[in-house]
Amino acid sequence: MAKHTDVLVIGSGLAGLFVALNINPDKEVILLAKEKIDHSSSMLAQGGIAAEMDDTPVNLESHVKDTMEAGSYHNQIEAVRFLVENARNVINKLIDFGVSFDMDDTDGFLFTKEGGHTRHRILHIGGDRSGFFVTRALQKKIMAQPNITLIDGAMALNLIVNENTCMGATILTDNKYEAITATHTVLATGGIGSVYGSTTNDLSATGDGIGMVDRVGVPTRDMEFIQFHPTAFHDETNKSRKKFLITEALRGEGAHLINIDHKRFMQKYDPKHMELAPRDIVSQSIFREMYDTWTDHVYLDTRHLETTDLQKRFPGIDKHLRKHGITLGKDLIPVSPCEHFLCGGIETDLQGKTRLTGLFALGETAYTGVHGANRLASNSLLECIVFGDAIAKKINATDTCKETYTFKDTLHHMNEHQFNYKPIRKKIGDLMDEHVGIVRTTKGLQSTHKILSEIKENLIKEPNRTRPYYETLNMVTTAMKINEQALNRKESIGCHLRIN
Repeated sequence: MAKHTDVLVIGSGLAGLFVALNINPDKEVILLAKEKIDHSSSMLAQGGIAAEMDDTPVNLESHVKDTMEAGSYHNQIEAVRFLVENARNVINKLIDFGVSFDMDDTDGFLFTKEGGHTRHRILHIGGDRSGFFVTRALQKKIMAQPNITLIDGAMALNLIVNENTCMGATILTDNKYEAITATHTVLATGGIGSVYGSTTNDLSATGDGIGMVDRVGVPTRDMEFIQFHPTAFHDETNKSRKKFLITEALRGEGAHLINIDHKRFMQKYDPKHMELAPRDIVSQSIFREMYDTWTDHVYLDTRHLETTDLQKRFPGIDKHLRKHGITLGKDLIPVSPCEHFLCGGIETDLQGKTRLTGLFALGETAYTGVHGANRLASNSLLECIVFGDAIAKKINATDTCKETYTFKDTLHHMNEHQFNYKPIRKKIGDLMDEHVGIVRTTKGLQSTHKILSEIKENLIKEPNRTRPYYETLNMVTTAMKINEQALNRKESIGCHLRIN
């Protein structure tokens, strides 16, 4: 018999943790962590959380305007206003949960500024380790909640659906297959980084939420808008697809971008904002500069800044660069763009509800309408907590159904072959990097569609009840969604640059 719970939260990054903590204590919650609970892309976030704590109308409107402009006005204005207007409330909830933001000498919030922002409104923790510290605080809180059961190493395979209602999911833990039925199911499965050849994401980000909803007909939207972070550390000795991120807060503190000839170049592409232009513009500018100078990287230049100040402000980056013989304030830092964030995702309303009754989506896997064609820096962690709070309020206001569900389990007798899917994954990543990256062409998108379709067809022919199989199936499904929606969008906008 399947386990039953009031609320099933799939994903243990900031989105999953926050929604679980805000569920009323009289409701039972099962929280699934695909790896260990401290293993998520949220832990890697450096920059911080954008929030106007002095929420006067002019400040709120400034945040709305910056978000809309960064998103090429493709955003849903009502979603952006919802995000901005609820920021202060959820930041205070984080503080109540034990999060300690960096403060100045007068015990006021220490704000910074990043690309696309016209004001210093970004809160941070531990200098450049915001994601780590905010997530760690919530992890500690989760462990003390008697109504929350954490299951580590649990990968959700398929949603359980009856007519138009989601009733939980089937999962795999240590090769043990089981089902968990639930009155409410929340997908907080994170990003899609592993779909590309290189990414700043944790490599467990295989587009699982996108794959799961596609198999039950729930729509996705704006999948073509893949944000490439402009400044991943360009380390030629690193053989992993996971790249170390150099936060754009470093540019917010005055770092310059220079090309291989040691010349600043952003004045050619965005003379108004220079290095603090939105990420799509900076990434595309770096791409053009690398193309024109026949190289695979540019540099971040901090030599005009004070080393001691930089080391205090960016301790995590300083530690990593020192391992490679690079000192902030003294040496050039080689950087290049790579995949960072999915701006679209599973279509939801302002309460996180999807087309299926009982199914919610949250965080990077969800399309809320906030990001438009390009995410404004440090809005992603804010999105997790604002919409996580909204989902929790919706669930808390809904009566819990205690009955257990029966369903037709088509996976119970499926084979569990230990096949090697790594060559297929590499092929997917190579295709996406080459044809669905920063610059896209009709011919490249069409050829990619053909190859991805063949890969998916072959996988479906040989179903296999293992984590590597389902991850690979989710990856190719997600890649197809990105590619198809990129092919359908003819004009260039935001992160989507079509040259023919």
